[in-house]
Amino acid sequence: MRDRVRGRRGRDNPLRRRSDVVEAWTALAVAVLLLVAVPLVGILAGRWAHADAQAVADRQQAERHRVRVEVVGHIPETMPSVEGVRQQTFPVTVKWTPPGEPARTTTARVPAGTRAGDRVNVWFDARGRNVAPPPNDTLVWQHALTMGACAAGGTAVVVLLGHAVVRRVAMRHRLGEWEREWARTEPEWTRRRSA
Repeated sequence: MRDRVRGRRGRDNPLRRRSDVVEAWTALAVAVLLLVAVPLVGILAGRWAHADAQAVADRQQAERHRVRVEVVGHIPETMPSVEGVRQQTFPVTVKWTPPGEPARTTTARVPAGTRAGDRVNVWFDARGRNVAPPPNDTLVWQHALTMGACAAGGTAVVVLLGHAVVRRVAMRHRLGEWEREWARTEPEWTRRRSA
């Protein structure tokens, strides 16, 4: 019984404005969206990105082949000093002999620190061009997690921006309502003071 009275009292509050109700419902909707929709969007985007990246990795794995080559070309004495996350590579002449075929020579990118006579693994496509290795499972998962996190973050930003817009509009309406109420109430207050 007491809860009914308390709930009823909240609805009949003379200080409560329509903008207050809109803002309260908006806050509830934002909470639900942040707790349910944002993670759901992140998961769905991550799953889609994983499937897409896995398909690309599978296709590249089928199109590319790894060859163990011997470095025979001139290796630069000084390496460029470029800082980066990826391993530095540089082009050099390499030689290998496919089974049952004559020896082949081409230019391929090999890791920094490789010397003439070293044997390294390089990747070639179907046309014999040197290409990057296909993405492994770690790269596929990194891509999926990054896309999922970006989608979830973007969704959260959109929800929060929408909430900020609704709050701003609600505040503008609330101030307008207060101003109208004050315009009606002010003459009564000023009469009492002058008396």
